[in-house]
Amino acid sequence: MKNYGIIVPCYNEENRLPYEAFVEFAGKHQEVLICFVNDGSKDNTLALLKALQATQPESIEVLNLEQNGGKAEAVRQGMLHVFRNSSAQLIGFLDADLATSAEEWLEMAKYKEKLPQYGAIVGSRIQRLGASILRDDNRSMFSKMVKTFIRVILKTPFQDTQCGAKIFSRDLIPFLFKTPFMTPWLFDIEIFLRLQKKFGKTTLQKGVLEYPLMNWKEVGDSKLKMKHAVKIPMQLAKLYYQYHLNGEKKI
Repeated sequence: MKNYGIIVPCYNEENRLPYEAFVEFAGKHQEVLICFVNDGSKDNTLALLKALQATQPESIEVLNLEQNGGKAEAVRQGMLHVFRNSSAQLIGFLDADLATSAEEWLEMAKYKEKLPQYGAIVGSRIQRLGASILRDDNRSMFSKMVKTFIRVILKTPFQDTQCGAKIFSRDLIPFLFKTPFMTPWLFDIEIFLRLQKKFGKTTLQKGVLEYPLMNWKEVGDSKLKMKHAVKIPMQLAKLYYQYHLNGEKKI
């Protein structure tokens, strides 16, 4: 019986996937199903994931997508796969580089179980005493600017929408992940916009819990390059138009 499902999207992760850390976590936590989604990698990521699966076949699955569809689509396909093929009650995702550790993801999940009134819990990289949050200063400045626009779009004082660690109650998965997302990098924002559209504007304040992480580290070699970052303001404008100005969203 798997109580928790973690989706890990992977694209060309052959040289930076923390293989041993995943093996150790899977061995210690048989209540967790880890689903690695190979997003059309061009290196030996798929072979590495298959080898990883062989170490813990009861706890690790590999979903192979032959065509690269981007992180948003890899996460979406993984969430639906775990929903359809397991009984996990809390399903979420985690970055392949373990910027947030799998152990802390599980702590988030167990914390949410104590507060069932929340439909989702999301990791938040808040700098504070006692926590070790190591972020690139240049990226942090850009993130602060983006966060300002995101607060306008969501109309909610989110501290951090872009952290790669998020968990959702099982009953929300079909609605949130049924249809493809509009943008490859801002799908987190669209998840929250979908929640608002279905349940009303106060949904995020009452139904989503931000969880201050104790540890987070910038691993480097991020898949989000400058050529993608410069497109973010336009993508944010597109989301605002579709969800606030255009009535029913069009895929």
